[in-house]
Amino acid sequence: MNGELVSSEDEQSLARAVAELEQWKMKVEQADQEKSRLTLDKLDTDGTKKQAQNSTTKLLQAQQELAEDSVNQMKEIEVQIQTIERENTDLRNNLERFHEERKVKKAEIDTFQRRFKIRAEIPEKCLKFSEVEKAEREDLCTDTKGVFTITQRPCTVLSGGEALITFEEEKVAQQILRLAKCSVVVDQTKMDVKPFCLDLEPSVKFEVHLQVSKKTVQVSQAPPVLPEERMRDRLEISFSKPSRGGGEVESVSYDRSSGTAQITFLNTGVAERMALSGRYPLDAGGETMVDVAPLYQYQLKKFQTYCGTPTRSILLRGIQDAMEEEDMQDYLEIHFQKPSNYGGEVESIKYVSKGMEAKAFFSEDLGVKA
Repeated sequence: MNGELVSSEDEQSLARAVAELEQWKMKVEQADQEKSRLTLDKLDTDGTKKQAQNSTTKLLQAQQELAEDSVNQMKEIEVQIQTIERENTDLRNNLERFHEERKVKKAEIDTFQRRFKIRAEIPEKCLKFSEVEKAEREDLCTDTKGVFTITQRPCTVLSGGEALITFEEEKVAQQILRLAKCSVVVDQTKMDVKPFCLDLEPSVKFEVHLQVSKKTVQVSQAPPVLPEERMRDRLEISFSKPSRGGGEVESVSYDRSSGTAQITFLNTGVAERMALSGRYPLDAGGETMVDVAPLYQYQLKKFQTYCGTPTRSILLRGIQDAMEEEDMQDYLEIHFQKPSNYGGEVESIKYVSKGMEAKAFFSEDLGVKA
């Protein structure tokens, strides 16, 4: 009985050991499977990590390249900025130089204009026509002619601190010019004023021969909307209408490039009437207003230039602004009227304050000596 009992217990222990062994085998198998899975996961993780490292390396390389490109671009931009600044500096220097040259040229132009430019103010005059002289033949009276004589008045430019005095007698001016200086007292201020002989700028005299046509007018602003031949026809048709103030046209010349034309009428009077109106409707694919002006020709003849020196006028320099301009003129006039100062009766005087400028004109009755 005891032997059977022991045998049964051993079998049970063996069975439990076998069962436990099977459990451990299953656990070992599960552990191997988990190990295989972890190994595979590790391999996958290593691949991902390697890819991430490669991506990171590429990103770092790209970032480094971008940084280098940025640095290179900044250097190029700095070089361009320096180049532009140098160009701007050169341009500013050139602009300043051009301004200086312009000032010099303008001063030269002003000098030449004062010396050579013909500038004359023609006063208005009232003319009274008593009668009109008619020619025996109308076709011989085709133009109005006139001759005008233009004389430029001699002039000089007065700068600040200068005065121009004209005496009634020539000998007084000559006495003043013999003095090296004139001591003038103005409001308790004593100043040494130097007299100078005055040289006038060149002047001119010429004749203008003017000839105005009585039959032909000058037309402008004629648009080239039609061919040249058709435009001539439209001009002739439009200017031939008596209802609009036109008349029979003798000839038409048209310049398409400038849009101008010359209309010659058969009879006199039409051109004068149209020139007075100044505008005329033109039928050229639609009504257009054109400008109408008289046709005139002019010639300059007997052009003469001359220089002169006023014998009764002197120029005073070195005057100080001790008071207002008018008061200074009064003090100067009083000083140079006194015989004790070698002066005499003053006909006219003009003083120019500092920083100012004036132009003085002379007439023939002021004793201009050629």
